[in-house]
Amino acid sequence: MNKPERIKCLIIGSGPAGYTAAIYAARADMKPVLYQGMQPGGQLTTTNEVENFPGYPNGITGPEMMTELETQAKRFDADIRFGFITKVDLTGAIHKCWTDDGHEIHSDTIIISTGASAKYLGLPSEQKYLELGGGVSACAVCDGFFYRGQEVIIVGAGDSACEEAHYLAKLCTKVTMLVRKSEFRASKIMASRVKNTPNIEILFNTETDEVLGDGVGVTGVRVKNTLSGEKFEIPCKGFFVAIGHKPNTDIFSNFINLDETGYIKYEQPGTTKTNVPGVFVAGDAADKTYRQAVTAAGTGCMAALDAERYLAALEH
Repeated sequence: MNKPERIKCLIIGSGPAGYTAAIYAARADMKPVLYQGMQPGGQLTTTNEVENFPGYPNGITGPEMMTELETQAKRFDADIRFGFITKVDLTGAIHKCWTDDGHEIHSDTIIISTGASAKYLGLPSEQKYLELGGGVSACAVCDGFFYRGQEVIIVGAGDSACEEAHYLAKLCTKVTMLVRKSEFRASKIMASRVKNTPNIEILFNTETDEVLGDGVGVTGVRVKNTLSGEKFEIPCKGFFVAIGHKPNTDIFSNFINLDETGYIKYEQPGTTKTNVPGVFVAGDAADKTYRQAVTAAGTGCMAALDAERYLAALEH
């Protein structure tokens, strides 16, 4: 049986949070090992254009940006590995983790940057245009700008759906909101805000039947009334899905404090500390409010600094 690998700092997950943590940890001579996870580069690899990350005046594609971050981390000798962590044991002072190929790692510190995955409807037509980057999105703040002056559709009934619809209404000529049931799940104040926005049309008891397109981009959506069964088409250029996110935190649930929806709780506000000493969290695994690349990168920096201070205290 192979002997466990002993390291100072393990970063679980890539994306802006993981790669930024790797850059800072490597420069602090913590010799970090980063496992990229199921989706190397994280959610941004499904984003065609990133125009709101500082330092890219002409914009950049999500995959390009992640490649640049990875290259930057490697420049400082961060050990970036393909693969993912399948099991952890965080009961002792040394944190034990196992990879998908059975390799055992013992690390003094862990930075969790596993992110959160947007929930989609799962329709083949939705997935097709999501992969093509031609009109399907789960982030109005990221992608709404590309649809300014056009008509869009948003699916969802909660606070975040209302918030995103309101945001899109400032940019788009018309926003059609599809709500599967006869009422919102959102708070009264958020529901009232969208109801009072003139260019938002709300269709209750309505679900998506198919996303329509021309093979390049979205041209409309066929919807179905859940009471009458009637189907009809609505033209649009953008189709936004706001039915929630699932944080990728299941493997930590026996050891780390999570909130009711699975997001990791910060043990101490203003830090990236979790309830387990030496384990820190960065990015969307703990952030259900902002979910932006720039905020994820910021917490990646914080987590590496927190881990460095933790290691320094251990050595004294």
